[in-house]
Amino acid sequence: METLESELTCPICLELFEDPLLLPCAHSLCFNCAHRILVSHCSTTKPLESISAFQCPTCRYVITLNHRGLEGLKRNVTLQNIIDRFQKASLSGPNSPTESRRLQPQRPYTATISGTIAGTIGGGGGTGGGSARSSPATSSHSHPHSNHTNHINHNNANHSPAIVVKMEPRISCQFCEQDPPREAVKTCVTCEVSYCDRCLRATHPNKKPFTSHRLVEPVPDTHLRGLTCLEHENEKVNMYCLVDDQLICSLCKLVGRHREHQVSSLTDRFDKLKAYQVSPGRVSDAVMEASKTSAAQTLENNLTNLVKRNSELENQMAKLIQICQQVEVNTAMHEAKLVEECDELVEIIRQRKQVIAVKIKESKVMKLRKLAQQIANCRQCLERSSALITQAEQSLKENDHARFLQSARSVAERVAMATASSQVLIPDVNLNEAFDNFALDFSREKKILEGLDYLTAPNPPSIRDELCTASHDTITVHWTSEDEFSVTSYELQYTIYTGQTTFISLYNSADSWMIVPNIKQNHYTVHGLQSGTRYIFFVKAINQAGSRNSEPARLKTNSQPFKLDPKTAHKKLRLSNDCLTMEKDESSLKKSHTPERFGGTGSYGAAGNVFIDSGCHYWEVLLGASTWYAIGVAYKSAAKNEWNGKNSSSWVFSRCNNNFMVRHDGKEMLVEASLQLRRLGVLLDYDNNSLSFHDAMNSQHIHTFEISFLLPVVPTFMIWNKSVMILSGLPVPDFVDGVASDLQEHQQQQMGLCRQESPYLTGMKTCH
Repeated sequence: METLESELTCPICLELFEDPLLLPCAHSLCFNCAHRILVSHCSTTKPLESISAFQCPTCRYVITLNHRGLEGLKRNVTLQNIIDRFQKASLSGPNSPTESRRLQPQRPYTATISGTIAGTIGGGGGTGGGSARSSPATSSHSHPHSNHTNHINHNNANHSPAIVVKMEPRISCQFCEQDPPREAVKTCVTCEVSYCDRCLRATHPNKKPFTSHRLVEPVPDTHLRGLTCLEHENEKVNMYCLVDDQLICSLCKLVGRHREHQVSSLTDRFDKLKAYQVSPGRVSDAVMEASKTSAAQTLENNLTNLVKRNSELENQMAKLIQICQQVEVNTAMHEAKLVEECDELVEIIRQRKQVIAVKIKESKVMKLRKLAQQIANCRQCLERSSALITQAEQSLKENDHARFLQSARSVAERVAMATASSQVLIPDVNLNEAFDNFALDFSREKKILEGLDYLTAPNPPSIRDELCTASHDTITVHWTSEDEFSVTSYELQYTIYTGQTTFISLYNSADSWMIVPNIKQNHYTVHGLQSGTRYIFFVKAINQAGSRNSEPARLKTNSQPFKLDPKTAHKKLRLSNDCLTMEKDESSLKKSHTPERFGGTGSYGAAGNVFIDSGCHYWEVLLGASTWYAIGVAYKSAAKNEWNGKNSSSWVFSRCNNNFMVRHDGKEMLVEASLQLRRLGVLLDYDNNSLSFHDAMNSQHIHTFEISFLLPVVPTFMIWNKSVMILSGLPVPDFVDGVASDLQEHQQQQMGLCRQESPYLTGMKTCH
C-alpha cells in the first residue's frame, strides 16, 4: 500500500493526484498544481494567457501549450480511477498503519517541533505522532466531553512512569445552523471543513465527486490549514528543504531559490527527527554520531540553554520584584517622614507666630501706656496755661487803677515765670513711639523653605592623580567633590595592589582594606607605608543620605632610600662622607676584616645598607668615566671573596672595557649598550620577580632578569677603576614603568607554565 501510495502522489503537492493531467512526457500532474506553476511565471508584463510552455517537475521536459492552455492537455482518467479505488480501499480499513499515517493531516511544523521537545522532556518514548496531543484513536472523538488531563503509563522502565498529556478541546461542526453547533465527527481535508454526522451525510453523499474527498478524524482548523509559505502568499508549506533547513512550498521547489536543493516530505522529516529522540543506550554508535549533528540534537541543546536562560530571567525578575517591594516600603517610609518633618516645620512656624504676636501686643500696650501718660501731662499743662491766660486777660480789662496795680504785678510775675519755664510746662513727647520702626522680614526663611528637598547621597569624588605626592613611606592623596557643601565627611580606603588580582576581588575582600574615617578636608597623608609598593586608593563621600565611592586610583610609594654600607666596603675602596660615592684606591687602608666585608683579590665591592624583601624599587648609578664595573643585587649569603654574578646568589650587569654583559651563576651573556653609558638605572620589582637594567639618559631598556626570589636581596656595587655614585629613593620613570608593565603582563600570560629561574646562553666570553 505504501509503495502504491507513493506512485499515486503528485511531485508538487505531495498529495494524491487530484484531477491529474497526462503530460506529453508520460508523467502526471494535478491540474491545480500545473495551474500554480503557470501563475508563478506571471508578471505585470506577462499575463497568464501569454504563457505557452512550462517544464515537467519530474523530468524537466518542456511542455508546450496550445491556445486552450491546460485545458488542451489530456486528463489521465485511468490514474484517476486507480486513485478512487485506492481511496475506497483505504476508507474500508481506517485502522491500518499505512492509512492511519496517510490520512493524518500534515501538522504545522511548529506543532511537530513542540511534540519533539515535549517527547524529550517527558522521557522521549511517545508513540504515533509523538506530539503532546493524543492520536486520533484516543482523541476527543472517542471521549466527546473529556477536557480533563489524561495520564498514560509507559511500560519501559527506562522512561518516566507517567506522562501527562493534555487532550484536544471539543471540535464543533462548521456547517451546522443550530446554536450551539453539534460536535464534529469528521473533517474533510479537501473541503477544509469539519462536519457533524448529520451535516456530513447531507453534504457528502456516497457518489462522485465526493467519494474522492479525504475524510479524517476531527482536527482543529489551524491544524487543517497548516502554515503558509513565507515567499509565496496563500501557498501551504508541504516540503522540507534539507539544504537550508526550513519549510517550503511546492513553488519554492519548482521555480524558487530551492529549485536545485534536496528536499524531503514533512512526514519523512518528522519521522527522522523523532527517530533521533530515542534513548542513547538503544541506538548504534553510527546513529548516535548522526544524532549529534541532527536538528533534534540542536533543538535539545537550544532547549537546555533556553531553560537555563529562563531560570536566570526568573531569578532576575524575582530580584527586580524584591527591589520593587523595597521601593514601595522605602517610598512609604519617606512619605511618612516627609509628612512628619513638614508637620514639625508647620508647628515651629505656628509657635513662632504666637510668640511674635504676643511680643507685638506687649509692645503695643507699653507704647500706648506711655503715650497716654504723655497725653495726660499735656492736658494738665494746657489747663494751667489756659487758666493763666484767662487771668491775664481779666487783669488787662480792669479799669480800677488800684485793683489793676494790685493784681497786675502778681499776674505779670506768673506769666513771666510760666514763659521762663516753658520747657517744663510743655512735656517732652517721643515721636518714635508710633511703632513704625518695626518690620517683619522672612525673606531669608522663605528662600530656605523654597529650597526644601530630600537629601541624596553626594556625587562620587574624584581623586586628582596630578596633585598626589609620595615619599618612600607616605602618600598624600588629593581629591575634589562637586557636592562639597552637602558632604558631611570623607572616608579614605587603601590596600596593597600586586597586580595578581582584579580590583573587584580586592574590593570584595574587606579584610585587606585599611580605612581612615571622618576626614573633613579634601586631602589626607597616609604614613607608615611600604617603600616601592603600589597601592589602590578610593575616597568615599558621606552624608545622611548615604555615600558614594570615587574611581580607584593606583598610587605608589617611592623606592627605598639607601647608602653604601662602610662595613661591607672592600679595603681598597674609599667611600665619601655621605656614603653615596665609592672610588678605587690602591693604597691599602687598615680596615678590620669582617664576614660582611668584600675581600679577596679583585672583589672590589660594597653593598647597600638595606635588605629588600617586597615592593618595586628604582635607583640609578652615575658611572662617570669608569669602564670596569658590576652593578646588581645579591642574597646576604652570596660569597664576598669573588665577583658578583659568579654564584647562584647574585645577578649583575657588568662592563669590561668595551663589552657589556649580564652575569649569574657563572654564566655570562653579552648585551647591547652604548659606550657612552653614563647613567645606569636599576629596577628591582621584588613582588613580580624581576630585575631590569636601563640606560637612564637615553630611556632605553638593556636587559631583564626573571628571578624567583627566595630571600631578601641587597644592592651591590663593584668597580675596578675610577668611581661611581648612587642615587636612591627615586620614583620609577615612565619609560621604565612601561617596560615593567609589559613584563608583568607577559608573566601573567605565562602563569601556570614552568618557568626557569633565568635564561642564559652558555659558552659566552668571560671577562678576565
